[in-house]
Amino acid sequence: MATDVLAGITVLDLTRVMSGPYCTLMLADMGARVIKVEHPMRGDDTRAWGPPFIAGESLYFLSVNRNKESLSLDFKQPEGRRILDALIARADVLVENFTPGTMQRQGLDYASVASRHPRLVYASISGYGQTGPKSGRAGYDAVTQAESGLMSVTGEVDGRPARLGVPITDLAAGLFAAQGILAALLGRATTGRGRHVDISMADSAAALLPYHAATAMTTGESLPRMGNGHSSIVPYDTFEASDGLIMLAVGNDDQWRRFCTVAERPSLGIEAFATNAKRVEQRHELVPLVADVIRTRPRSEWVTRLSDTGVPCGVVRNVEEALSDPHFEARHMITTVQHPVAGPLRLVGNPVALSGSATRPDQPAPLLGQHTDTILTNDLGLGDEEIRALRRRRVL
Repeated sequence: MATDVLAGITVLDLTRVMSGPYCTLMLADMGARVIKVEHPMRGDDTRAWGPPFIAGESLYFLSVNRNKESLSLDFKQPEGRRILDALIARADVLVENFTPGTMQRQGLDYASVASRHPRLVYASISGYGQTGPKSGRAGYDAVTQAESGLMSVTGEVDGRPARLGVPITDLAAGLFAAQGILAALLGRATTGRGRHVDISMADSAAALLPYHAATAMTTGESLPRMGNGHSSIVPYDTFEASDGLIMLAVGNDDQWRRFCTVAERPSLGIEAFATNAKRVEQRHELVPLVADVIRTRPRSEWVTRLSDTGVPCGVVRNVEEALSDPHFEARHMITTVQHPVAGPLRLVGNPVALSGSATRPDQPAPLLGQHTDTILTNDLGLGDEEIRALRRRRVL
C-alpha cells in the first residue's frame, strides 16, 4: 500500500530502464506524484523487454512503474519542449538517467534549469557520475558489477567471478538517488533552494563493499570469493539437510554453543572451536563436521529447532516459495494491482513502513501515454483541439 508522506511533492521522471524508475518508484510509493515522461512511439525501453509478457505488457516494466502517471511527449520538438518547460516550472523534483552530456545538449542540464527554477531538486543517475574521466561512458549493471569488484567476491571459491542474479548496482543507485532527493527536499525547506543530486552506479557499487574495501585498502589484499561462506565467520554457509539446502549463519560464540546443543554433538564444543576466531582458523576441519551433522535431519526440523533457540537458520528457497511465505502477506509486502490490460498482478511492495501515515491502494504501472490528456488539460490548461493537433504532429 502506498503512503501519503510525500503528498504534495511532484516528481518529473525522465528516466527509463531500472535505476531511475526504481528511484521514482520509491518516491511514488511514499505518496509523491510521479509524472513519467516517455517517448510517444517507444516509451520506456523496458516496455519491450521480455518475455515474460502478460497480454503484451512487459512484466519487467510493470514491476517498477506502479503509482506513476505516463505522459507521452517528444520534448526534442519545440512544442514538446515548451510543454516540458512548463511542467518543470511546476515540479519539485526532476530525475533523469541519461548519459552525462545528453541533457546539456538539450539545454536541460542542472545549471541551465536551476538558473530558472532554483527551488527544483534535480537528480542525475548515471553509470560513472557527472564528473571524472569515465563520466561520458554509458552505465550497464553487469559492467559496473565487474569493474567495481562486486563480481570478484561473488561465486564459488574455485570458480569464476559471478554477477549477482539481480541488477544490484542499478537498484542501489536508485535507492541512493531517492535518499539524496529526500535529503535535498529537507534542505530546501530551510534554504529555499534545491540541489543537484549526482548519483553514480559505480559509486553505489563501491559503497556496497564497506569491509571488503577497508580490507583491501588497509592490507593491500582483497578478500577471496567464499561461495556462500563468510571470510570472517564460521560456520556461515549453505549445508545439505536430508531433504535440501539450508543456510546456517552462526554469528557469535553463544549461538555456536546453542547450535552444538541442538545438534546433540557436544564434541563440537571443544576448545579448538570455542571462539569464532578459532573456528575461522579451523574452517577446513570444522565445516565438514557441521555438514555431516546437518545432513542427518530434514530442513524443517533444523529451522524450527535452531530458530527456537536463537540460532539463525533458514531454508534456501526459490522466489516463488519465498514470496508465498505468510510473513510477507502479514507485513504488507505483497501488493495486488488491477492493470487495465494485464489484469490482476501481484507485486513486491515497498519495504519502508512508516507509522502514522495514511495508506491508499497501489495503482498499476500506466499504459504508454495513459495520462497525457489529463496532465495537459488539468496541469497546463490545454484544450482538446490543441491536444489533437499536437498528437497529429507526433509531439504526443
